[in-house]
Amino acid sequence: MSIKKQYLKTKPEANVTFQLAAETAPNASQVSLVGDFNNWDESSIEMKKLKSGAFKATVKLKTGREYQFRYLIDGKVWENDWAADKYVPNNFTLEENSVVAV
Repeated sequence: MSIKKQYLKTKPEANVTFQLAAETAPNASQVSLVGDFNNWDESSIEMKKLKSGAFKATVKLKTGREYQFRYLIDGKVWENDWAADKYVPNNFTLEENSVVAV
């Protein structure tokens, strides 16, 4: 898993690329990127499956903020990104959410 940030010179934004490793979801057919940047909409950002079996998505995020997110695998299993900048308690379950700081 990895997160790459590309900051734009002309705007207070960054292109943030999220990647879920193939080993994390070896039999997955679909992975969604879900977070407060898309109002936790489970269907708005479907990640692209790469030939390697990993899943990848790039989103544009405003800088100077932190965003909570998780991956939703096949609409059933939630997974954190272990390369996240930090983790915070989830207010709905006993799990934590991943956080990316931009």
